[in-house]
Amino acid sequence: MNERIGELLVKENLLSAEQLRKAREEAKSSGGRIGAQITKMGFLEETELIDFVAKQYGVPSIDLSEFEIDRDVITLIPEDVAIKHNVIPVNRAGSTLILATADPSNIFAIDDIKFLTGYNVEVVVAAEAAIKKAIDRYYDKASDLLDVMAGFDDDDIGLIEGAEDEDIASLGKAAEEAPVVKLVNLILTDAIKKNASDIHVEPYEKEFRVRYRIDGVLYEVMRPPMKLRNALTSRLKIMSALDIAERRLPQDGRIKLKLGRGKEMDYRVSVLPTLFGEKTCLRLLDKSNLQLDMTKLGFEQKQLDIFKGCIHRPYGMVLVTGPTGSGKTTTLYSALSELNQTTENLCTAEDPVEFNLTGINQVQMHDDIGLNFAAALRSFLRQDPDIIMVGEIRDFETAEIGIKAALTGHMVLSTLHTNDAPSTVNRLLNMGIEPFLVSSAVNCIVAQRLARRICLECKEPDPEITKDALIQAGLSPEDASSFTPMKGRGCANCNETGFKGRVAVYEVMELVDELKEFVLNGASAIELKREAIRLGFVTLRRSVLNKLKEGVTTLSEVHRTSSADNN
Repeated sequence: MNERIGELLVKENLLSAEQLRKAREEAKSSGGRIGAQITKMGFLEETELIDFVAKQYGVPSIDLSEFEIDRDVITLIPEDVAIKHNVIPVNRAGSTLILATADPSNIFAIDDIKFLTGYNVEVVVAAEAAIKKAIDRYYDKASDLLDVMAGFDDDDIGLIEGAEDEDIASLGKAAEEAPVVKLVNLILTDAIKKNASDIHVEPYEKEFRVRYRIDGVLYEVMRPPMKLRNALTSRLKIMSALDIAERRLPQDGRIKLKLGRGKEMDYRVSVLPTLFGEKTCLRLLDKSNLQLDMTKLGFEQKQLDIFKGCIHRPYGMVLVTGPTGSGKTTTLYSALSELNQTTENLCTAEDPVEFNLTGINQVQMHDDIGLNFAAALRSFLRQDPDIIMVGEIRDFETAEIGIKAALTGHMVLSTLHTNDAPSTVNRLLNMGIEPFLVSSAVNCIVAQRLARRICLECKEPDPEITKDALIQAGLSPEDASSFTPMKGRGCANCNETGFKGRVAVYEVMELVDELKEFVLNGASAIELKREAIRLGFVTLRRSVLNKLKEGVTTLSEVHRTSSADNN
């Protein structure tokens, strides 16, 4: 925004002279623009400023978050030019290009783009911040990938399309070629930008695609040429120190990437042979984003008090249950962080070790040499431990040693794959553990899921959710009438999904004396759940409904992350 607009804002009494002076000083010191500083400092709302500028210059205004720009239009203006002038092309009609800018008076920028594109330019006004977000979003998708793909020549990479007996030396060479290396680096770094938790590189009969899991949901991000299938997979295997010659067996590895500014990112790599080639799945392990503060995980206060009380007991077992990717590891690490004192000896058996934690003895499992959870547990008991964490209880042997450790003065933390807390007891009994051992050893069972958070920038009431739908989900008529359900409209901040980030929802079942009686009497999971609810147990469905009432998540997430309480 130019100086003239600032003076007009003062003239129209929308801004004081003092505020304009402060904005000018701040813009000068930070190297930014006055318009951005006026809104950043709270002197004017962005919408007010855009409307004023549009009115002054007699041009329309546009909300870029509600507009999907075609990739062909984006490619008309190079990224460096868009950044230089803080503009973005939004549409094309015949020989006219519609250009979004925060400063319609910048004739130099308009002439520059006219000359560059050969189009007549019509200007619309948009917020500076919205233009920057749009540049990040669209050029991230379009130019990087197109530039990389432009580096491929069919003749150069003909050797990659091969049969099973393809020459390994040729494959290794192809994997080291600059365009392949650049594409793999782009995929790995782009996933970080988009806050993805997993990358899936998947070959099919007639296509090859890359998907990211963002906030628990998979999104397709690109379809590289089929000819790159083996080279791209081999590049990932080379980076993970895996055997590129072995394509018939699953392999697991790890990639460590340096990103500058001292930041590192770990990727846990799993390669699986499928019908049409090897599928590669990479789990992103970002230690800087690891949430170890238990108060910020999503526990309700009463649940947190019970959980903390149980892990701080001198002995016993605390189990965290849920499907893969439900945040169990984060909950366990936060518990270990809480218990990590110089006076305690902590040992963990993990497969794999996802994050390195100072002060904790972490052991990586190696089944091929006989180092499994049971073997590690036996060894731990000779290491004078106070607190033991077992990555997962998968079999009777591990469960039995863990239970015995919990009964002989040790605090044992572990995970299980079950649907909810009450059914965990039945799972242990099915493994062969005696009921009296379960009731004596287990202090507490936590079941959890991850629900997507509504994006704060486009959050709005959801008029489509009826009171009947809320009652059907499990709310009482009074509760259903006491709040307005929210949703995310979709904006550039959340990639048009309406969600940004996730929150954990929990059910925490402490095995109090009444419940131990039920376990000893061989009660079913339904009976155990019914009794626990009578004693004040908050189920997963109830926890996620509370998040719905608080406006944190949506009704669709309630149904996605929990099943109804049929009691």
